[in-house]
Amino acid sequence: MQFKEIVGNEHIKDQLIRSAKENRISHAQLFLGPEGSGALSLAIAYAQFIGCENKQEDDSCGQCASCRKYQKFIHPDLHFSYPFIANKTNKVETSVDVIEEWRKALSEDQYLSLNAWLKHLDVENKQPNIPIAECHAIIQKLSLKPFESEFKVLIMWLPEFLGNEGNSLLKIIEEPSHKTLFLLVAENRDKMLNTILSRTQLIKINKLSNKEIQQHFMDKHNCDSQQANRIAYLANGNMSAAYAIFNEEENKDTGSFADWMRLCYTGNGTGIVKWVEDFAKIGRERQKNFIRYGLNIIRDCLLYSDGAKEMIHLEGEEMEFVTKFSALVGLQKGELLIKTFEEAIYHVERNANPKILFLDVSLQINRYLRTQPAA
Repeated sequence: MQFKEIVGNEHIKDQLIRSAKENRISHAQLFLGPEGSGALSLAIAYAQFIGCENKQEDDSCGQCASCRKYQKFIHPDLHFSYPFIANKTNKVETSVDVIEEWRKALSEDQYLSLNAWLKHLDVENKQPNIPIAECHAIIQKLSLKPFESEFKVLIMWLPEFLGNEGNSLLKIIEEPSHKTLFLLVAENRDKMLNTILSRTQLIKINKLSNKEIQQHFMDKHNCDSQQANRIAYLANGNMSAAYAIFNEEENKDTGSFADWMRLCYTGNGTGIVKWVEDFAKIGRERQKNFIRYGLNIIRDCLLYSDGAKEMIHLEGEEMEFVTKFSALVGLQKGELLIKTFEEAIYHVERNANPKILFLDVSLQINRYLRTQPAA
């Protein structure tokens, strides 16, 4: 992975390159960024740059023996740890037991999300973690000297999935063996063990801007500006979501979302049931993208109501709908709708029955829209 392959966060790239060149490499660093921000890719690119045998001014060379191994995720001094489902029956006890699946997932998607990773493992409905056996394996790996490079590197993705057993790593994080780097990549610092958090240097990764995502899809995938803008709008800074939207090649959702809101507002029971039955057939990824679209529309309604029209990047039918719908959606109702939509995405990801789920969501929306706001 090279820095030039990663969208955005140019100031972070410069900071990482400068620290390596000046030999100011902290032994325990936390790359903290939201899903789809490229935090994992940045950690890998940083490790590759440190190990590169022919460093360029602003990137690894991509050609030396070390870079070639890093790009295939097979360098003997590069170790990964990540959430997985332990299964003694299938002899899956540490991350190494699913390393081939991990390499394949990373090769296909440098903005890998947890849900996409669980799909690769075919365990979407189970809760992953980083168990004590994995912690012991990490300690054992890092007790060895580097094989080929100056440093050996452990990249731990989503340390939020470390329970109290993660405290067994404290000594090796605080007092690592010579030339050992810990690069932790997290999305939610509040879910991390404070004992580990306090022992790391924080590198905050920003979510991507709509402009960065739009430009990426125009440059790399030949999207026209309208399609790229729509992908960026739906993705809301999440490149993983942007690719899910792009790969779905879905139709425009404006009319359908507006129709759904009208049905919910009027309480048209027959119409709602028909809409839910049709919506249940379109597949989970499209359902999630549709709800993400709805989230963005509601947020834009709140911006419009607050007089921040210049922050809304919509036009045509979409802007017309926001203008009208914002009169109905105030702050209180908007917050309720956002919470309902976010919960709907959560339940879709966990294979909830779509007919039951979206009938319930529709009834909640009806209740919110018809209720007079509190004085």
